[in-house]
Amino acid sequence: MEIKDKIVPLLQEQFPETNFEVTDFRGDLKIKFDASLIVPVGNFLKQHDELKFNMCEDVTAVDWATKKKRFTIIYHIYSLENKFRLRLACDVEENHPHIESVVPVWKSANWYERETYDMYGIKFDNHPDLRRMYMPEEYEYYPLRKEYPLMGIPGDLTLPKK
Repeated sequence: MEIKDKIVPLLQEQFPETNFEVTDFRGDLKIKFDASLIVPVGNFLKQHDELKFNMCEDVTAVDWATKKKRFTIIYHIYSLENKFRLRLACDVEENHPHIESVVPVWKSANWYERETYDMYGIKFDNHPDLRRMYMPEEYEYYPLRKEYPLMGIPGDLTLPKK
């Protein structure tokens, strides 16, 4: 049995009350579930003897703009031993976009979560150092949100003098 075929049954066995939405498109497996379980699911996927998803390659988000749960946070994780990539997805609300940080599970998520916070305004609860990376701390906008103008907002960010 391939690793791909083991992941969902093992998750369902470990989290029987959870609804896992599974999408498999051209070998790209995505598992979507409730945001409150991101740390327990991440820990399970990392520590399970057969799965060993020990690397977080990226954390990002999608702004759906018109959906009830506006943002989907996407985690790209990788099992070095099994040479297999997996995407985890969790939806969060627009009026209070936050999710628990996975830095305790995967240390590499630190910078990815900071970038997602900086560009989308999604807060990662209990992150060790959640602050902006690209934009100034006092900057009030989030450039990758759908309502942010493509050409930016004239005068919203002053450029340094020569």
